[in-house]
Amino acid sequence: MTLATENAASSTASREAVERIDAEAVNTAGKRQPLYAPRKKIFPKRASGQFRRFKWLIMFATLGIYYLTPWLRWDRGPYAPDQAVLIDLANRRFYFFFIEIWPQEFFYIAGLLVMAGIGLFLITSTVGRAWCGYTCPQTVWVDLFLVVERAIEGDRNARIKLDAAPFSASKLAKRSAKHLIWVLIAVATGGAWVFYFADAPSLLVDLATAQAAPVAYMTIAVLTATTYLFGGLMREQVCTYMCPWPRIQAAMLDENSLTVTYNDWRGEPRSRHAKKAAAEGRTVGDCVDCNACVAVCPMGIDIRDGQQLECITCALCIDACDGVMDKLGRERGLISYATLSDYNANMALATAGGTETINPDRVRREGGGLSEKVAHFHWRKIFRLRTFLYFGAWSLVGLVMLYALLTRDRLEVNVLHDRNPQYVLLSDGSVRNGYTVKLLNMIPEPRVILVSLEGLTGATMNVVGLDQPDDRSAAVPVDPDRLREVRIFVTLPADRLSEADTSFRFVVEDKASFESDVYRASFNIPEVHDERQSAEAEGIHRLAHARHHDRLFRGHHHGQSDNGLLRAVELDRPDRQKHLCGEPDLQRARGRRPPAGSARLEG
Repeated sequence: MTLATENAASSTASREAVERIDAEAVNTAGKRQPLYAPRKKIFPKRASGQFRRFKWLIMFATLGIYYLTPWLRWDRGPYAPDQAVLIDLANRRFYFFFIEIWPQEFFYIAGLLVMAGIGLFLITSTVGRAWCGYTCPQTVWVDLFLVVERAIEGDRNARIKLDAAPFSASKLAKRSAKHLIWVLIAVATGGAWVFYFADAPSLLVDLATAQAAPVAYMTIAVLTATTYLFGGLMREQVCTYMCPWPRIQAAMLDENSLTVTYNDWRGEPRSRHAKKAAAEGRTVGDCVDCNACVAVCPMGIDIRDGQQLECITCALCIDACDGVMDKLGRERGLISYATLSDYNANMALATAGGTETINPDRVRREGGGLSEKVAHFHWRKIFRLRTFLYFGAWSLVGLVMLYALLTRDRLEVNVLHDRNPQYVLLSDGSVRNGYTVKLLNMIPEPRVILVSLEGLTGATMNVVGLDQPDDRSAAVPVDPDRLREVRIFVTLPADRLSEADTSFRFVVEDKASFESDVYRASFNIPEVHDERQSAEAEGIHRLAHARHHDRLFRGHHHGQSDNGLLRAVELDRPDRQKHLCGEPDLQRARGRRPPAGSARLEG
């Protein structure tokens, strides 16, 4: 008697005891549903095993995080909201526990998206579509909806029977209860989403009392409809026809990526009748064609047809098959996570290098079990150049973001220089420039920011609205989490015009936290600055005083002509002639127009 005959005979009773499920794959490798064909309903059977337990754990964890996170509190002081995770669109803030993101720091969000993308590449290259099978929102919510469906309508056979039964009060009651709970789950899903954008307790009261903004109700309605449609009605069609990830991941798998695999090198040829095969001396594989793997598949495929687009690698077929192997007393792993390289090596072993048909005896050892020559997955295959590159890129982005987050300043300054006029020539010959200084306090506490001038020797500044004398620095209070704009006038004396370096810096600092920021600015002055310019400035000053005395004289002598009392101003230049102070401007008296962009103030 051959080894195959002995094995078949020893497990005959177990084979006959295994229930064969009348299940047919809806989506098959050879005949996939057309895009516009009527949907064939899939009734997944309840599965149990290590991967099903892992899926339960992931489902409860992800749903718990999604529904409960808006209700977590985080004390940020009296000037900031206490919701742990909040997207505050009104004030343009994103709060995540102790982290606060401002609009100009959106690159952190972009960095997280980049990390998520690289993370998906890393996961796919190592464990295939594990994201799809365990943590994708579509998978998680479909699992939740199936829990409700099984609890009300029963397991697979009961649901098939109910679906085929004629209309009755019992059927109406069960279907109504199921869809009502589905709608409640969908409403809770939409409601949990809007709670991330406002204070959750307050918004809940507003929603219940019809006082919330219309956009809140519209958002809940849209998410309720999509959750009910995708999770309850469309299910696997979303993954097959709508999601682009199956197509993307096909280009990212290699021969060392883990995928759910039917090991036909030990399962073929299949046999439903072990007694007959043993009597005839035929070699049979471990697969008894029970269709348990098909019955539990939420995508409606037969994994024995090989790798397929619809497979989300949820591994429920592995649990189902392992249960059958346990009943038969055979080694687990007829369906398992395996790499293409291991599969090809074992197939070559079972087919004598591809020269013969599959003979499972070649991969079995005397006394039962698999041969030591059979290749098994080892975790060292994960650590290869491709995964190192993905992990390195992912880590690099994460470290750069972490460094930027830990070293970022919570104090910023921005300055706008007045363009019209570019400068103002004062009556004493000094030049004044105007600036709009924006002080950004990015912490939820009030601050007193010290604004100082660095450079531009001899210059002073005046902050509009603050009762402080002109100096080279000024203390400006700024509210928590606010931007304050202040007008600052910087004045440079006339005797400093010729030696001035027109570049300087605004330095802002918080003495309490030792944070500071610097903005480089420029100071506009007339184009020519020499002794001649200084003399002209002095002449303007003397001219202004002469005109002032002339007005006073006219006020006491109304009977004089309009020419009034003419005074002469002798300028420092020896070649300059005396000019009448009644002229409107010294520049005009010289027959020249004032420089463009300048203004003049009279004393």
